[in-house]
Amino acid sequence: MPTRREFLTKSGVVMASAAVAGCSYDQSAYVEAVTDQMRPLPDSATVRDLVRYATLAANGHNTQPWKFRANEGAVQIAPDLTRRTPVVDPDDHHLIASLGCAAENLRLAARARGRSGEIRITDTSDFLVDVELGPAPVEETPLFRAIPDRQCTRVKYDGRPAPTEVLLRLDAAANSYGVETRMITEKSTIEAILSLVVDGNTRQLTNVAFVTELKDWIRFNADAALASRDGLYTATSANPTMPSWLGKRLFDLFLSPQSENDKYAEQIRSSAGVAVFTAKTNDKEGWFNAGRAFQHFALQATVDGLKLAFVNQAVEVAEMRRKLQTLLGIDERRPNFVVRFGYGPIMPRSLRRPVADVMV
Repeated sequence: MPTRREFLTKSGVVMASAAVAGCSYDQSAYVEAVTDQMRPLPDSATVRDLVRYATLAANGHNTQPWKFRANEGAVQIAPDLTRRTPVVDPDDHHLIASLGCAAENLRLAARARGRSGEIRITDTSDFLVDVELGPAPVEETPLFRAIPDRQCTRVKYDGRPAPTEVLLRLDAAANSYGVETRMITEKSTIEAILSLVVDGNTRQLTNVAFVTELKDWIRFNADAALASRDGLYTATSANPTMPSWLGKRLFDLFLSPQSENDKYAEQIRSSAGVAVFTAKTNDKEGWFNAGRAFQHFALQATVDGLKLAFVNQAVEVAEMRRKLQTLLGIDERRPNFVVRFGYGPIMPRSLRRPVADVMV
């Protein structure tokens, strides 16, 4: 589900600006590609268009770790293990949760097109999921309409609190599919979670294998993002674009725990609140349901004009995860995601691979 590293110090930005003076990238092709992927296919009731909606779901590092197959009366979703991120996600927790996010989008899209959208796990080992497409009444909800607009917004928010009625809607959306979600707005608890994020981030950024894996998924300019149609495009988190060779060198030179921790502190403190998602079981089905609940929450947040972003360092590092369990008093249950939310700007959107590339 991840997702989220800003990497340049102020001095790095200055150096990058000087180095790439006179070197710019045409953003029009990128914007056109994003617009095209949001546009319904000519026959909006086809399986291919339902899959298009599914691919707009949240997923770690924008790896898009899914495959879709049209079965009789259903669409099957399967994990694409070639897109694993084994350092940040060694047990494939985020990967399986991403399938839950995609399934929730597919369910909403199916209902909007007069299909049942019932979700059924058909294989708990390889983890195959069917989204059934039998006939049903058309149900085009605000959550369905929010699918193209939802995004992870990894920048500072404006600090406004969310109204009570909005928090109640978010709470109802997040506490779904057997997932228990703690909605946190108390400053002291948010500061305690921030401390875990900072400690987790420090450990990750001093791990050479983690940094190498993260760098492999960063796209430093529009051309690179268009070529792969996956990964973390720097412009989506307000970082500068530059030639890939330069971006990789600056990444190695200027990525530091302290600068990143300062950014996370500013971003979390600018948020209206933090949500922690905890499934009932620490297994693939629980992770999948956590993904569904997160996607439901994220779409409701989008309907209510909120932005959100993962701050999962508090659950990706095992020691931090245990401390978060103690902080929240959730015993041995695994906290699946930590998500900040608030009011912020619209940022450039991430690309997705074409439907033809994810259907088998």
